[in-house]
Amino acid sequence: MLPADGHVHTDWSWDCEPGDMEASCAQALRLGLPAVAFTEHLDFTVWTNVEPAPDAPAKVTGLITEDGTLTPPPLDVDGYLSCIQRCRERFPDLLILTGVEAGEPHWYRDRFATVLQAGQFDRVLASVHTIPLGKGLNEPGEHFAQRPAADAVRDYLTEIPRLVAGFAGFEALAHIDFVSRYWPASAGPFNPVDFEEEFRHALTALASTDRALEVNTNRKPFPEIVRWWREVGGKVITFGSDAHDPAFVGHGFGEAVALVETLGFRAGRHPYDRWYA
Repeated sequence: MLPADGHVHTDWSWDCEPGDMEASCAQALRLGLPAVAFTEHLDFTVWTNVEPAPDAPAKVTGLITEDGTLTPPPLDVDGYLSCIQRCRERFPDLLILTGVEAGEPHWYRDRFATVLQAGQFDRVLASVHTIPLGKGLNEPGEHFAQRPAADAVRDYLTEIPRLVAGFAGFEALAHIDFVSRYWPASAGPFNPVDFEEEFRHALTALASTDRALEVNTNRKPFPEIVRWWREVGGKVITFGSDAHDPAFVGHGFGEAVALVETLGFRAGRHPYDRWYA
């Protein structure tokens, strides 16, 4: 049996197009997933010097000002929760969980606390999407275009222990390998072993809090990172497709399950539980 997909975005996320909560639920049922968590983006970071990708959704390019600033709009919590309720009524055989993905929450603790206290969220993911670049903030892709790629990766991984220490209100760390999505082809294949010390440091900080590491299947997971997680004392795993399109809900879960099982993780008592070492 496949696990729950604990990281899915729909059109309630500011960067998601074509997101569709009902279609995502239908896809989860087709795959036999026991549950899905709609962890919509909750961001307060303002991106600077943004260069939109050629395939960027129109709703994202429409947020970028002439000077390259991108300010994420607020999450419509009431509208989102109403949509959740409609889906729960339409898909009674699927456990549908509420959630958010909090971007850089340690930088905006009070603002996140206000939303989370009022939102009735079942799952809270934490993630790092941006790191300082000059006087502004941007995703790794912009860093790789302007500075040595290895330096950007190390800066990214160094930020994760700061997040863990600075924000207590999350259940799982999302996509610790986020930087690999942007790694420049000119630098050859991304190899996490080149950054083992930094990965282990970040994983150790997370493991010390008894929180979960997400195995994110947006890209093929790196076995080394999951193995290091186990070696530094990590005991809990969640799975997340990071889908921004209904067709990608549960993508790659069969292979991801096989990977974590070889490293000693097993499902909890219920199909929608986290996995444990």
